[in-house]
Amino acid sequence: MSVSLKMDKIEYHTVIKFFLKEGILFGVKPKEIHSKFINVYGDSSPSFSTIKKWAAEFKHGHTSLEDDPRKGHPKSATPPEIIEQVHDMVLDDRRMKAREISETIGSSKERVGYILHEELDMKKLCARWVPRLLTAD
Repeated sequence: MSVSLKMDKIEYHTVIKFFLKEGILFGVKPKEIHSKFINVYGDSSPSFSTIKKWAAEFKHGHTSLEDDPRKGHPKSATPPEIIEQVHDMVLDDRRMKAREISETIGSSKERVGYILHEELDMKKLCARWVPRLLTAD
């Protein structure tokens, strides 16, 4: 019976790791793990090549369920120094406008808005920038 369930990749990795640990006693192969996934998850199961890759990773001592960090661009295109500069400016004058901040640091208004909302987790409240999660500061 095929059930249409959706798992995230961490859950897939957990199940693959479990079957491999179980397979130490019973000699389970990636092909068998793949067929078990197909039986339970149908079309939403991972591909055989994915299972084979992760089985090899776990057999070679990989213990984490997360993917290794990749080389390349960082997640954030905004350097931490700029984020800190915006944070300091806002703490000095909470009524400062995003346009004024963008002119001061030489960045776009949209980037400043992203820094304020996403990086610093702030929002405008009664014409002042305040953190969403208030602290003693």
